[in-house]
Amino acid sequence: MTVNPDQDPSAPAAQPPEAAAAAGADTPPDFASDPDASGAVEEGADTGAEDDAADAPEGDEQDGDARQAVDLDAVFGGKSAAAAAGQRCGLVAIVGRPNVGKSTLLNALVGQKVSITSRKAQTTRHRITGIRTEGDAQFVFVDTPGFQTKHSTALNRNLNRTVQGVLSDVDVVLFLVEAGRFGLDDAKVLALLPADKPVLLIANKLDAVQRRNDMLPWLKSMQERRDFAEFVPMTARKEADVTRLLGIVRPYLPEQGWFYEEDALTDRSDRFLASELIREKLFRLTGDELPYSCTVVIDKFQEEGKLRRIAATIVVEREAHKGMVIGDKGEVLKRIGSEARQELERLMDARVFLELWVKVRSGWADSEEHLRSYGYE
Repeated sequence: MTVNPDQDPSAPAAQPPEAAAAAGADTPPDFASDPDASGAVEEGADTGAEDDAADAPEGDEQDGDARQAVDLDAVFGGKSAAAAAGQRCGLVAIVGRPNVGKSTLLNALVGQKVSITSRKAQTTRHRITGIRTEGDAQFVFVDTPGFQTKHSTALNRNLNRTVQGVLSDVDVVLFLVEAGRFGLDDAKVLALLPADKPVLLIANKLDAVQRRNDMLPWLKSMQERRDFAEFVPMTARKEADVTRLLGIVRPYLPEQGWFYEEDALTDRSDRFLASELIREKLFRLTGDELPYSCTVVIDKFQEEGKLRRIAATIVVEREAHKGMVIGDKGEVLKRIGSEARQELERLMDARVFLELWVKVRSGWADSEEHLRSYGYE
């Protein structure tokens, strides 16, 4: 097992559906005529995005233990695969328990946001592909849902099938854990990893570790669990750590032609990214009050030159959840629409007109039929 710590491991007001229709908004099929659908809010394309505040950073980095760090390279030695000449390309899975930082790492590796992030667990629900081409190597990263060990609903069974399907296809696996921590949920994910694939142990959130010397006994315990191909302590938000990880992964990519164009960033459509960004704002602005069993359905996505017209429905399971999403006088829904529109305009380099609705679908997360209709594979 090679240890690689080359550096110190250290807008407009909310309207009822009738008002939206009167203003000339296209009503989403099925939902608009349903008496349970309510809380429409429109985000006009001519509203300035620059007036709204951007998301605040989630925390300052720590310098960590000032004492001399353990030389992990000297302790464990190295056996990195030798890099060969020629073009390389391969699939790299990012796996781990929910809320361990997989989507943050994917976005950092790609160099642009392609997967939504939230402090709320179980945010990622689909296989998200992010692409990074560096020199003669193309990395095709696959962000997976966190493996679900609780709540045996149809949704969670679907998420687990997605994780297992990804693992059967990839060339290398990045097993993401929090540095210095390993719990039962981590162990359940580790037990699912294929024995015939190289697995790299990625110890993320290293900046949160106060005593770096305490990492040595933890690393030894991890080595006993599996013969990891590499051990990479890092912080996903540090550019130098991300660059170092790319160099470590590169030799594990097969020598073959690239799968995508050199400037490709993801294989997902703008329509899909729109639904994900709205869902991200939904989670961030409702916090822990709203259960994770809500989703976003894109009812309309029209391109008109440099304008995008998008109508979307937020689906929740209970009437009380609808009230949380709409908020007092529609303020929460208005803010969700405003922040989602701003980010969509930056992502798509176009003006966006966004219309949001809220709909109650009791039991949708445990219905295979509803899951298929909402785009779950």
